[in-house]
Amino acid sequence: MKSKRIYFFVFPLLVLILLAGFITDNSYFTITPKDVEFKIPQGFPKPFYDFKNNTPTPAGFVLGRKLFYDPILSKDSSISCGFCHMRIAGFAHIDHALSHGINGLIGKRNVPPLENLAWGNSFMWDGRINHLEVQPLAPITSPIEMNETIAHIIEKLQRNKDYAAMFKTAFNDSVVNSKNILKALAQFTGLMISSNSRYDKYMRGEDTLSAAELNGLQLFRDNCDQCHKEPLFTDNTFRNTGLPMDTNLKDSGVAAINGDMKDYMKFKVPTLRNVEMTYPYMHDGRFRTLKQVMDHYTKKFTAESHADPILIKGIQLTELDKADIIAFLKTLTDQTFLHDRRFADPSGHY
Repeated sequence: MKSKRIYFFVFPLLVLILLAGFITDNSYFTITPKDVEFKIPQGFPKPFYDFKNNTPTPAGFVLGRKLFYDPILSKDSSISCGFCHMRIAGFAHIDHALSHGINGLIGKRNVPPLENLAWGNSFMWDGRINHLEVQPLAPITSPIEMNETIAHIIEKLQRNKDYAAMFKTAFNDSVVNSKNILKALAQFTGLMISSNSRYDKYMRGEDTLSAAELNGLQLFRDNCDQCHKEPLFTDNTFRNTGLPMDTNLKDSGVAAINGDMKDYMKFKVPTLRNVEMTYPYMHDGRFRTLKQVMDHYTKKFTAESHADPILIKGIQLTELDKADIIAFLKTLTDQTFLHDRRFADPSGHY
């Protein structure tokens, strides 16, 4: 009898221990008021996005995070924002030259990274979107990406009790509407701030750089900083980099939006923060390595290429110069940002 009593006590205990191994530690994903404080990093300019009109709250941020990683935003519930924008890749898409949409459709452009978006005054490679809160509508409604309508998304979210409760907590209104969907997403993406790379620590006097990295920094400032301005490493302009048009994609950049041939093959200057992680490169992902990018910019371009005037003669760099610039660019990798628990997918899919 004594052995049976021990069995009935020990067996349930063992079951509980085993089950505990499958329980997710939700504390890792818990968001506090301190987690959603928007602070301008040292040396950064004033952001374009005004958080005063959409003050981040833990509830709003968590709602935005859930929406970002939920494939419910796509027509067939197969594609989420996080499917293409992967945290470990600086919220770009590792190794895919072009974006992937529903039904296996392939897009026309490389997935851009998501970071420091509050400092952006335009979005997408062609700048067709000029506000952070409106930006998600482009991939959501694109027939080759998520192919969904905001009206149908609202219907789906309204039928979900969890979402009704989350909207109620975040915006004091359980009625789902487009305004609050976009505000929640902006709270999440707007707080994706990358400002703690080795470069940043060096600029703050908290770290040192090697001789090669320091030489690369000087070469970068002499040859690249006009477009990729510190500290954001983009000037938010649109440039023709001398690339020939891909004859399959037939993408003429900004000119496809406004019809002005002066903007032929102009695309937005991307940030170089975390560039080591956001390959492949250029608007169509044609280059797989930073060395290929550097080789491209040392070429001389013909007038027919419509290359930006600052690039037309090519940048004069030796092979050692290129290596040093690449060494410097790798100091822009922000491990703190790439592994920030706040931006992790609680479902563990991405």
